[in-house]
Amino acid sequence: MKKSVLPLLLLSVTLAGAASDQSDNKATQRVQSSADVLNEIQAAPDKGIPEDVLSSAECVAVVPSMLKAGFVVGGRYGRGVASCRTPKGWSAPTFFRIEGGSFGLQIGGEAVDLVMLVMNKDGMKKMMSSKFKLGADASVAAGPVGRHAAADTDWKLRAQILSYSRSRGVFGGLELNGAVVTQDKNATRDFYGHMVLSKTSLQGQIEAPKEAYPFLETLAKWAKAAAGK
Repeated sequence: MKKSVLPLLLLSVTLAGAASDQSDNKATQRVQSSADVLNEIQAAPDKGIPEDVLSSAECVAVVPSMLKAGFVVGGRYGRGVASCRTPKGWSAPTFFRIEGGSFGLQIGGEAVDLVMLVMNKDGMKKMMSSKFKLGADASVAAGPVGRHAAADTDWKLRAQILSYSRSRGVFGGLELNGAVVTQDKNATRDFYGHMVLSKTSLQGQIEAPKEAYPFLETLAKWAKAAAGK
């Protein structure tokens, strides 16, 4: 009897460990996928986020492969990663979910990559909260597109957050009114091993683990390149 119990216990521990590793891998994979999205968007010639806009952003949030359903207007759901500027550089990431809202006139149920740039301190405060609604708690607008497209626009005055999407190779500004952003607590626990508030990580109160480096280094590279133009 005892001999049969021991293998079952070992199997339970093994399965629990495997589930934990898989969960950890999902959070880490999201960090890497977000870095890939930034690299691909900014590496495209004469497209992407304008240098003036990126160099002025207080925070950058990326949702790789956000899912949307319905025709023209429907439900959307995605999970992303965000980092904000601190005196020491880009902060340790926070993990968030985005759900619902009107995402512009886009057809179908394909996945889109989403990028949100927080352009001022008020927008940053919202990003640091556990939950806020775009268009209500924080103003949001479709961002200008193209390396130098921001020169003749009033984007600095229009919104706290500028948004972009990429679908099937097409990149452009995106309307996000009504979408709700909340902290992804499960992914946060998986990544850090315990709960970390968005405010704590985005204010630079904790050190970024090495698993965050792919996203933070990519973000720093493109932000520096934009500032140097």
